[in-house]
Amino acid sequence: MLRRALLLMSSLLVAACASYEGRGLKTGEARLEDVQATMGQPALQWQDPDGSRQLAYPRGPAGFHTFMVRLGPDGRLQSITNVLDERHLAIIRAGMTKEEVLRILGPSDTRVTVYFPARDELVWDWRFRGMSSEPMRMMVLFDATSGKVRSTMVQREQFTDVEPTGR
Repeated sequence: MLRRALLLMSSLLVAACASYEGRGLKTGEARLEDVQATMGQPALQWQDPDGSRQLAYPRGPAGFHTFMVRLGPDGRLQSITNVLDERHLAIIRAGMTKEEVLRILGPSDTRVTVYFPARDELVWDWRFRGMSSEPMRMMVLFDATSGKVRSTMVQREQFTDVEPTGR
């Protein structure tokens, strides 16, 4: 009985992982329906004037990935890209709007979105893995009134070591 339960749980986990990053979807062949059947409903999506689409699949809040799916004007899959990496984070610049940031990085971790009234500053936060695979945090600081980026900040994710009790 326990063996069956473990087998079932591992099968479900494998199925979930397959849909995590869109594995099995073929560029130039897969359509919106295939992407949604594999990856689920996107958190955000945009329609471009040329008829192409962009879909955001954040895999947080504990995850380190947000996959951007691009569909061409013909409705076929062009690419699936994890945008939570240093290359995409480096694109964010002062003066960008919230919408521009969302189109590049997808939605932030809303659990750690913070507003600082004294500075009229809104901070959005994303987790990612740095070049050495260590957990990192990227923060985008917005002027809350204008909704434009003031600056960005990257730091190592801090973990608190807990000392065992009862020496």
